[in-house]
Amino acid sequence: MTTLKVELGERSYPISIQANQFAQADVITQYLTTKKVVVVTNDVIDALFYPVVANALAGYEVTKLVVPDGEQHKNLQSFESVISQLLAMSAGRDTTLIALGGGVIGDLTGFVAACFQRGVPFIQIPTTLLSQVDSSVGGKTAVNHPLGKNMIGAFYQPQAVIIDTNSLSSLPPREFAAGMAEVIKYGIIYDYDFFVWLENNQQAIKQQDQAALQYMIARCCEIKAEVVAIDERESGLRAILNLGHTFGHAIEAEQGYGNWLHGEAVATGIVLASAVATKMNWLEASEYSRIESLLQAFELPTNAPSDMHFDEFIKHMRHDKKVLAGNLVFIIPQGIGKSVITKDVSEEVLRTILS
Repeated sequence: MTTLKVELGERSYPISIQANQFAQADVITQYLTTKKVVVVTNDVIDALFYPVVANALAGYEVTKLVVPDGEQHKNLQSFESVISQLLAMSAGRDTTLIALGGGVIGDLTGFVAACFQRGVPFIQIPTTLLSQVDSSVGGKTAVNHPLGKNMIGAFYQPQAVIIDTNSLSSLPPREFAAGMAEVIKYGIIYDYDFFVWLENNQQAIKQQDQAALQYMIARCCEIKAEVVAIDERESGLRAILNLGHTFGHAIEAEQGYGNWLHGEAVATGIVLASAVATKMNWLEASEYSRIESLLQAFELPTNAPSDMHFDEFIKHMRHDKKVLAGNLVFIIPQGIGKSVITKDVSEEVLRTILS
């Protein structure tokens, strides 16, 4: 087992990473502070993992809430539905919510936990690669709005994050690949050696070698935990974790949530950000090629949608959370292993890249 810690003072919490965790005694209950538990999941994960998780919660008062699967359901309607069901069952502050699923379930459940009765405890049990390496760690919770992704939410930390690497074997190849976009992102923004490790271990990752997966997920969580400990509420350094997301969120909003997976949009966004960096002479062309090649090696898209051009991108980017005083803010790589946050990207450069 690999155990990490997100250091946030009295709100610190562990990240536990291991194969076959769900079936182990006390793996979840050691983090519970209430006898009442509500597991929020979706209609796909329900059949795959809920029975074993429910068995691990024997002796607790457990209720299950199932929401539809898909990014298009990460919205205020789902938020209201979960809140209404909690009220109907007379749940209170003596109730712990467990998010069992991918990023949509984690973000939705975390936001509900932050708001319900002004805050109840919750635990993240992420079952997708993207949620294991990114969205389950750091306390960002949110739902989408038609005008922008993750525009309604709160910073709210879980009691623990429990990652069972075996859950990845159930993922469709497209979902696993989408998670790799966030994995590769960490190497680009923070750790050159990790990027090289990813280049050299492509086959082991694709074959889901357990040792490779455990190391890869742990390294991503280590990087995110380190960044979040420095800047929990994204007032500075934490913004580098959004490499590719300004472009990516625009793609998701324009194409319709769920038509492009989040990781697919981020992969394309990373390439667009790298193209901007190369155009501005901040990134060597050879490094741009390595970034693009690694993303393509995991069958991720690296070209923007053919029907989406400059005006469509700008329309959505103007609603991005990183807009400051009317200025678009970008995370741009200055080399593999280093990224910067900048407002110094001209409209001319953007138009050239996005055209």
